[in-house]
Amino acid sequence: MVLFGVQVLAIWLSDQLMGSVQIASLWHTVVLAAVIGLLNQFLKPILILLTIPVTVFTLGLFLLVINGLIIALAAEIVPGFEVASFGSAILFSLALSFVSWMLEGLFGLRKSRIVIRRF
Repeated sequence: MVLFGVQVLAIWLSDQLMGSVQIASLWHTVVLAAVIGLLNQFLKPILILLTIPVTVFTLGLFLLVINGLIIALAAEIVPGFEVASFGSAILFSLALSFVSWMLEGLFGLRKSRIVIRRF
């Protein structure tokens, strides 16, 4: 539940950074966080699987396009969320990723992937 709150805060802060993205209210921000979370959970892995050759060819940069598609689709689903263009959706996804990363580090929610074992 804490992570969801951090995502809501990250979406709100990213909205404040971007002039080409508009969120109507705090309630729309909460709904948007839920919709983006569901799209990332269920649709994004399918899109990544279907676009593996393009992603490999572009050295992973096509994942930015997939993130932009997720944001654009969320803008179609959530009525109080508007994105000016597809480029704005990609920039919003970059801003959201960066702000989420910073907030997760600030609140200590990032899991360490390095495991050091002593024998």
